[in-house]
Amino acid sequence: MNQLSTAERAQIIRCLIEGNSIRSTRRMTGFGRNTITRLLVALGKACSEYQDRVLRNLTPTRIECDEIWSFCYAKAKNVPAEHVGDWGYGDVWTWTAIDPDSKLIASWLVGWRGEDEAVDFLRDLASRLANRVQLTTDGHVAYIGAVERAFGSNVDYAQLIKQYGVEHSEDASPTARRYSPNKVAGQEVRVVNGDPDPAHISTSYVERNNLTMRMSMRRFTRLTNGFSKKVENHAAQVSLHFMAYNFARPHGSLGTNRTPAMAAGVANHVWTVHEIAALLD
Repeated sequence: MNQLSTAERAQIIRCLIEGNSIRSTRRMTGFGRNTITRLLVALGKACSEYQDRVLRNLTPTRIECDEIWSFCYAKAKNVPAEHVGDWGYGDVWTWTAIDPDSKLIASWLVGWRGEDEAVDFLRDLASRLANRVQLTTDGHVAYIGAVERAFGSNVDYAQLIKQYGVEHSEDASPTARRYSPNKVAGQEVRVVNGDPDPAHISTSYVERNNLTMRMSMRRFTRLTNGFSKKVENHAAQVSLHFMAYNFARPHGSLGTNRTPAMAAGVANHVWTVHEIAALLD
């Protein structure tokens, strides 16, 4: 990997951030799988360190949080007995926090879906904010105590709890009903702390970001064998994805050629893939 030029790194990175797997990246670029994987792990660490340093003193007025499921090595039901309960085998969750106005992903965490992870994730988020925000999450029970421990009373917090029902149709085949998402049958708003504005109690933006993640990272694509075999590789891809999403991918809702990082005031131009590759220099 150390022998790769910045241009060669950029070629690999461009494939990875556009949703290609390691194998397809190898076919497209001609570089070996081990070379690509080593670059991914090293660059994922560099992207994480850069964003940890730069995404500070953010000034959003509202934040939406969610968790998205994936798995590593094997699905939980297929994990070998000697690895049951071990981190990196089976279910892996990615916690994300998005600013609906700038579209910036202000914080994320790859881990379990328990209260300890919720506390770590929200404390990290709180440490990056310069002002009080309105926070919305889904009804996951871990959020209640975690928000209090991370923010105290300095947050306007509400949960949006959606009820899902199977759409019944005489025209829908059993296969279509199985693979199509369930319809939202209703929702409940629970104000937990402060005085959140009802007009902005929403998780629509963070849920839409889940779709972006699944489309942009092969490791999140369901019903395929593109999942990560090692959780370290999975976390590295997540870090690289958010580097490209925040700094190098203009968002159509932000105006002409503006990225979330530019809208949030932490960047002054659209990053190129070569600039991301240069984080390793």
